[in-house]
Amino acid sequence: MERQILIGGEAGQGVAKAATIMGKAFVREGFYVFNYRDYPSLIKGGHNFNVLRISAEPVSSHEFDGHDVVVALDEKTVRKHAGEMKKDAVVLAPNRVNADSKLSVDTENIIRELNAPKIMENIILISAAWKYLGMPFESLEKTILEELKNNRTAVTAAKRGYEEVETGKVMGTAPEKRARYFITGSQAVAMGAIAAGIDLYIAYPMTPATPVLHYLAAVQTEYDFQVLQLENEIAVANAALGASYAGAMTMIGTSGGGFALMGEAMSLQGMSEVPLVAYLAMRNAPSTGVPTYTGQGDLKMAVNIGHGEYPKVVVAPGDPKEVFERTLEAFYLAYKYRVLSIIISDKHLAESTYTVDGFSPRVEPERFIVEDVPEDYKSYEITETGVSPRAVPGQGDAPVRATSYEHDEYGYTREEGEWAIKMNDKRFRKVRYIKEEVASLEPVNTYGNGDKVIVSWGSTKGAILDALKQLDGWRFVQVSYIEPFPAEQFLDAVEGAERIVLVENNVTGLLGDIIAEKTGMIIEEKILRYDARPFTPKYILRRL
Repeated sequence: MERQILIGGEAGQGVAKAATIMGKAFVREGFYVFNYRDYPSLIKGGHNFNVLRISAEPVSSHEFDGHDVVVALDEKTVRKHAGEMKKDAVVLAPNRVNADSKLSVDTENIIRELNAPKIMENIILISAAWKYLGMPFESLEKTILEELKNNRTAVTAAKRGYEEVETGKVMGTAPEKRARYFITGSQAVAMGAIAAGIDLYIAYPMTPATPVLHYLAAVQTEYDFQVLQLENEIAVANAALGASYAGAMTMIGTSGGGFALMGEAMSLQGMSEVPLVAYLAMRNAPSTGVPTYTGQGDLKMAVNIGHGEYPKVVVAPGDPKEVFERTLEAFYLAYKYRVLSIIISDKHLAESTYTVDGFSPRVEPERFIVEDVPEDYKSYEITETGVSPRAVPGQGDAPVRATSYEHDEYGYTREEGEWAIKMNDKRFRKVRYIKEEVASLEPVNTYGNGDKVIVSWGSTKGAILDALKQLDGWRFVQVSYIEPFPAEQFLDAVEGAERIVLVENNVTGLLGDIIAEKTGMIIEEKILRYDARPFTPKYILRRL
């Protein structure tokens, strides 16, 4: 049994909170839920909506049509989405909203009688929808109390809304009730950073990376780390390098425009070999672009950020489970090999909410700081692996140097060609060992067994997996590590394919370019979407 619910209204009417409460209540009842969030780049007003897809089986995407229930907080929601509803769909709305197939709820009267704030209309309406779907009130009540800090008035309002309608499209019961996570990609990267042992998160607000800043700021006291919001992204990146140099496990976060400003500091990381983790959440298009919508246009910028050549790690998880696990891996690789690790996401993954059964981390991050610092300590000692033993200032009497200049093993500036060669070779010697580590971290995953192959990365995973349920003879090859690129594993995964199709949320097929560069394979057939909206299963199926 599967249902799709759209909740819509103006900004400030509690659309997102209503969707979160309803989604969590369904998860509490044992269902899998995917929650897509859509809102314009406006300070106030504009049409906001969420789409909840609920199923007894795992689900990780939505459709822009086929709604069973529409919860309309205003009339614009009805006008805008009328053509997207199923023929037997119903609209739950206040008396003032005109709509066909409408179940009216007297929200104004309930709010007046309870002396409740007008925004509580959202709770009343989702409670009516909950009853229409035949769900028990108790699980919704528990979720409301959790989300609204034991607000008993909200529960009373919800009960009144629940009593306003009769049961219609019964959802049924899920196969089993069990504890699951209902989290966004942003929450997952924050949780991963906490699990990795983060000491400091630094950022300047930029959609869609800002939710990570908000989440970490809210829990920093509970988990004993610090969050800083600085004046711009240049300050963010340089301050983070300073903190990491001093021994802190540090992460920064931004979107494309901010990441561009960080480029010079990223090169400083490459030369100084001070470990750093960066979170890049993509929006659509160049410059300011479409700030609150999605795209995958920054892949090559992540791989090539900064001037000069230096090793780095770029990992692109596809859902919150992977985000959590890959964040741990990003910290592990950054601090073990003294490199820059970039976790790349986008608005769709960052702000959509997924149901996750659990996590299976493959690594345990640590600081990789030497215990005993010799008097003759070399900050850039040339070693077989290219990784110099890492110390932090104050561990001993020897100076610990970090420099932006080419240097010798002690960190003194050297401009002779001999040292340029030695140090470039040293830095790139790490790549071999990073590749070996990455190979053990499932850098490429295959779903299905068909002779025809879909190749993709990042947030497209959800729609592709749901499309795969309706396809025969297809498999999906997901590339999670972009740099260093797992060429051998990728070629093994696509071996024997009679047809290969590249699916990306960008204009030119950036992963396809990287595959061609790293393997020589050119994927001619592409499904590219760049209207700032995410892929849906139907979008993919219609174009295959």
